[in-house]
Amino acid sequence: MGIKVVKFGGSSLADAGQFRKVRDIVLRDPQRQYVVPSAPGRRFDGDDKITDLLYACQKAAAQGEAIGGIFKKIRGRYTGIVRELGLSIDITPYLGKVEKDIAAGASADYAASRGEYLNGLLLADYLGYDFVDAAEVICFDEAGEFLGEQTNEKVSAVLFRHERAVVPGFYGAMPDGRIKTFSRGGSDITGAIVARGVDAEVYENWTDVSGFLMADPRIVKDPRPIRVVTYEELRELAYMGATVLHEESIFPVRQACIPINVRNTNQPDEIGTMIVPEAEESAECAITGIAGRKGFTVINIEKDKMNTEVGFAYRVLGALVPFGISIEHMPTGIDTLSVVIGNQYIDGRLQQIVDAIINACNPDTVEVHQDIALLAVVGRGMIQRVGTSALVFTSLALEGVNVRMIDQGSSEMNIIIGVEEKQFADAVKAVYAAFNPSEERQLRQAELALKHTVGR
Repeated sequence: MGIKVVKFGGSSLADAGQFRKVRDIVLRDPQRQYVVPSAPGRRFDGDDKITDLLYACQKAAAQGEAIGGIFKKIRGRYTGIVRELGLSIDITPYLGKVEKDIAAGASADYAASRGEYLNGLLLADYLGYDFVDAAEVICFDEAGEFLGEQTNEKVSAVLFRHERAVVPGFYGAMPDGRIKTFSRGGSDITGAIVARGVDAEVYENWTDVSGFLMADPRIVKDPRPIRVVTYEELRELAYMGATVLHEESIFPVRQACIPINVRNTNQPDEIGTMIVPEAEESAECAITGIAGRKGFTVINIEKDKMNTEVGFAYRVLGALVPFGISIEHMPTGIDTLSVVIGNQYIDGRLQQIVDAIINACNPDTVEVHQDIALLAVVGRGMIQRVGTSALVFTSLALEGVNVRMIDQGSSEMNIIIGVEEKQFADAVKAVYAAFNPSEERQLRQAELALKHTVGR
């Protein structure tokens, strides 16, 4: 039998009751040999995540403030889990060291990582598995850049000596031993790294939802689940706001062609979503999912005969470099070019950015459109099916959504649509309904198609 690596998110390990569910899941299948835990998450609305409390402790200590009050909450969460589960581990000295280190000026990375570290100690004790500190196997260089190949060698060598082990998520270490974390949600990445290192048959990522959905359930009521999605599709969806899985967790397992199975800790019998290297076109729907984000600005640049001017786009992009701007998309025409920029890069510098573009390119006109949201329609079946784009834009027309920008990737796996932020939710609902139509909507689409046909 092959090895399974299982990662559990913060909501899956928020309290003793959730620990019991995790133990049942892990011990039910002997293939689940390596477990990657997150720090305890929220137990209820308004509750604190342990990682947030640790960040708050570090910030207070850096400002010369006492951290005892905040750390008391952290201490209570962990000691409560130990007490309720009757664990044999004495967590008190570990907690004492963490509090002392943070009070003495430990880095934000060290502080944040201790949530996973402490949870890993508890879970290893509860499962009867070995504990392997992620700092021993997850490698970063002196600049804090992740070292993939060196890490893979270490994971393979170290875990080969442990038949069953718990490896905390989210962090590793630099050559001098200093702790370095991934970005928030980085336990997903650790799980993928471990899966690659032990050549797992599958990487199971357990969270509080039963896999991916075709659209955000906060916008679309009861969206259909996505049962199978490819790495490429998932990367597009995750980047554009589908937050079930950290987008960077795809890379380690994709290198080794290891499938990811996203499962629900609270509904363990649900099959969830399988993320695979390749998949056949879905017979049910031309698209796989819809995702999007708000908070963009589009700068439209127009100049006659732009297409014959060598280096024009180069100069536009060069003008953005001093501002540290990374563009999202760059749709072009014969005499026009647009750059789509996240608002975090603007930050009161819009006029300076526009002036820099004008000085570099001497365009005829520059127009700025703010409060733009980007909607990504993603699907491996879009390439082969005639009329997919027509259906997307017809659906937006039916709802009166004004399309401000269109961009399609060279893979033809996605269509990026820019709309006004105030129409974002309507756009998501419209596109979802177009590919999952009610009888009433099918009738409306037929009427519109007939009207256009007669108009010709």
